[in-house]
Amino acid sequence: MINTGANDLGGFLRSRRERLTPDAAGIPPGITHRRVPGLRREELAELAGVSVGYYTRLEQGASSSASPAVIDALAAALRLDRAEHDHLRNLAAPRRPTRPRSRRSRLRPSIHELLAAMSGTPAIVIDHRADVLAWNPLGHALLAGHIEVDAPNTRIRPNVARMLFLDPHHRALYCDWPAKAQVTVAALHQAFVRHPADPELERHLGELVSNSLEFARMWARRPVRTCSHYVWKLEHPVVGRVTLANETVTLPDDDQQIGLFHARPGTPDADALTLLAQSLDRRAAPESPSRREKAR
Repeated sequence: MINTGANDLGGFLRSRRERLTPDAAGIPPGITHRRVPGLRREELAELAGVSVGYYTRLEQGASSSASPAVIDALAAALRLDRAEHDHLRNLAAPRRPTRPRSRRSRLRPSIHELLAAMSGTPAIVIDHRADVLAWNPLGHALLAGHIEVDAPNTRIRPNVARMLFLDPHHRALYCDWPAKAQVTVAALHQAFVRHPADPELERHLGELVSNSLEFARMWARRPVRTCSHYVWKLEHPVVGRVTLANETVTLPDDDQQIGLFHARPGTPDADALTLLAQSLDRRAAPESPSRREKAR
């Protein structure tokens, strides 16, 4: 089950408190035995300059918001990085009533035209739920050639997270699957905070928690990471091992992202992409009369 309003703020604070060791926080070792490796609530409260009772209410969900000054103090005490600090601010922000968002994401026609123009670059567009809204032929061939190319146009779209955790073909594509999985879960965590009234997103997450123990464990750790560029080593079924840079372009008006994959020119990785594109051209080319005669 996915944690909602009752306080993912408390869950996030607790996860980071339990992660931070006394040594990392600058607390001298004591003589009493610790049942957990992380900080005690009273230790963190003292570091942040707040009362133990107030911090306990935040962590237990009795208080669902905190002032910016308190959030900054807690972030400093917990040694949060910038992405985690921003995520904590979002969790602590006062919740405004929002209308449930369950409508199907739509892609602007100009983005379809952009994908078509980038025929030599694998490209994919996903929404905040990680649903695939579109891909160009090379993007489809690179990431999901085992499913139909028009799958994003069907009633149940492919979903990057679902494929990564529940589709063995897609999972096998990533040589460092745990790193890719961590990035994906972190993105979904941040989307869940931005869209608290999206029943379709919650349904997706519930399905993943129920069907993947690995996803459930990663989700419980509340990973947060903000980055728009990665380098992935892929084991592709057609062209073999290939290393590609993955750049992400955000479309803020639509809360959608374009993922682009490219290789350095003149490298074996660039040759592999060329080979993959050529395999698409061969499949798309009409069969010549002479070849049809031979087939007979």
